[in-house]
Amino acid sequence: MKTFAIILILFIIQIALIVFLEFRRPQRAMAWLFISFCCPPLGLAFYYFLGRDYRQNRKLNKRCISLSREIRSHVSGNIKVVKDVTESGNAQFENNKGLMDLLSKISEGPITGHNKSRVLSTAREAYDAMLEAMEEAKEHIHMEFYIYRDDEIGEQFQDVMIRKARQGVKVRLLCDGLGSHKLSRRFIRTMRNAGVEFHFFLPPFSSLVERRFNFRNHRKILVVDGLVGFTGGMNIGDDYLGKDLKMGYWRDTHLRLEGDSVYYVQYVFLKDWRLASGESMSHPRLFPKHTCEAQEAVQIVGSGPDAAIDASQEMYFAALCAAKNRIWITSPYFIPDPAICRALKSAVLRGVDVRIIIPAKPDNMLVYHASLSYLENLQDAGVKFYSYTKGFMHAKIMIIDDLFATVGSANLDMRSFYSNFELTAVLLHPDAISPLVRGFEKDQRHSEFIDPVKFKERGRIVKLGEGLCQLLSPLL
Repeated sequence: MKTFAIILILFIIQIALIVFLEFRRPQRAMAWLFISFCCPPLGLAFYYFLGRDYRQNRKLNKRCISLSREIRSHVSGNIKVVKDVTESGNAQFENNKGLMDLLSKISEGPITGHNKSRVLSTAREAYDAMLEAMEEAKEHIHMEFYIYRDDEIGEQFQDVMIRKARQGVKVRLLCDGLGSHKLSRRFIRTMRNAGVEFHFFLPPFSSLVERRFNFRNHRKILVVDGLVGFTGGMNIGDDYLGKDLKMGYWRDTHLRLEGDSVYYVQYVFLKDWRLASGESMSHPRLFPKHTCEAQEAVQIVGSGPDAAIDASQEMYFAALCAAKNRIWITSPYFIPDPAICRALKSAVLRGVDVRIIIPAKPDNMLVYHASLSYLENLQDAGVKFYSYTKGFMHAKIMIIDDLFATVGSANLDMRSFYSNFELTAVLLHPDAISPLVRGFEKDQRHSEFIDPVKFKERGRIVKLGEGLCQLLSPLL
């Protein structure tokens, strides 16, 4: 009887804590309450270790602010900050000043005017470009990935890192502690013995003890000499080259950047490096004066649980609301929050062409069925969904008219909005957006339209399963 009373008291405390601490996010509260009712003895422990709000770490935030100030002082004279719609190089912004104002406020990185971007639409193309840039490194190579696999392509990158380190180039590699947990000790030891500096971002055990396990670094970054940067959706692994027999062809998108924007990709890396290693780096040599004279407007938006606002969610919501002609999206995981759902429905009512491509072949069944649970309601509003059939769709792209496009690590899901450390490049020049438009049209030719009538004919058990997955979706 006493045991039952103790369990009951703990259960009541658990429910009260969730309701009190999660009242600002009712969907997240419902997910935790569902877990609590399913497994009362373990629910409190799960919530204690996985439900923490990272923003409470004020000491960390102060360190990041200090680093940001130091870096801004180094680059202020080297960049062109776009402060007015007439400087964006895109006439459509003259009618969307509000969107530009929001972009200028949500990120530590401003909209910059001297940039050159190149869209990389296959892993082979992206890896070749990255390896070529690394071979030309003279000062430093900074790499950061959610997943780094010790396979054929991983060893190819390792060989270049080791060779450049032995030539005197500073090489630093940062990998997420969970996403890259399969990296062997031999691989890491070989790197360190050759002079490559290596750290895990939030290793699984220590991050669990520190109650930060739920916050993963999903960014994909390469910076060479502070002059060339890469970011997008690709990690380092043979599966991205289509060598995984289960997943087959892997469709993804990456960006090569030159110019002002590289300074802010570098800044995000240095901030993450400081968190993982304790080492603070802000030397002016990390931000050399570039010679890029191209006129593309680009912004780098870093988002994560360490930021004061949910930058990715705010940016996507504002862009969806600004759309007048088209909203084209590709995302491997589609778990939108209520605000994004409302923005998509509102866009359709305004006559906007809304198309979303998701995978036909999932890599995570729980997330896949959670994604499907959102389709029917949005289809009823007029959103058109397509399933990519050529392989696995992993690209994270949003195209708004000829006004705005994003390429990055963030999926259109609540984990990317609220729990992950993400990095997104915002392209604002029509010449930079057009390759993404052509790529989307090509992807749509390799996709099947998800007919709303047929989709509604799914069995009740299937719909029930999807509904249960949706309950957990704020945590997926």
